[in-house]
Amino acid sequence: MITITPIRIKDHYELLSAMLKELHLSELEFFPKTAAWEDIQTDYMQHVISTQEENDGTCLLAAKDGDPAGFIFAYVEEPDESRIEDYTGDTLYVSDGYVAPAFRRMGIYRQLNDALEAIYLQKGIRRIVRYTLSNNLRMQQFLASQQYEPVRIVYEKWLTPDGKEGIKLFP
Repeated sequence: MITITPIRIKDHYELLSAMLKELHLSELEFFPKTAAWEDIQTDYMQHVISTQEENDGTCLLAAKDGDPAGFIFAYVEEPDESRIEDYTGDTLYVSDGYVAPAFRRMGIYRQLNDALEAIYLQKGIRRIVRYTLSNNLRMQQFLASQQYEPVRIVYEKWLTPDGKEGIKLFP
């Protein structure tokens, strides 16, 4: 049986840090320029704690038969003067999500996503934004199955320390 429970990241720091580390390691497989978790852990954990507390954030923990299986985390971004879209309400930014390999292919991430969206739909959110890596085809397929559409493509150019050459980001 899968249970989904809202949690405060601050109260489950070690568990969420461990899951975020695993998410980070999986992202490293997709993008070799991903920083070492040990180098960013403290700052990133503070970031998710503060955005949960200050920006109407929600962290949902999924468990299967009592064992932690995965999580999803999102927070609200208020519109500001930089918006160019017609939409003027708050935007939900789905920041992080992860399901441990032993619990994949059980529909857990879909359940987490559905529960998260339901929470914010009740709050009046009508725009949800997510990012995924350009080579994470499985997540792109999941998002398309959930009626998400690609709107912008982000291009990045990383330069050598002297700024004279671009660094190849993917092998």
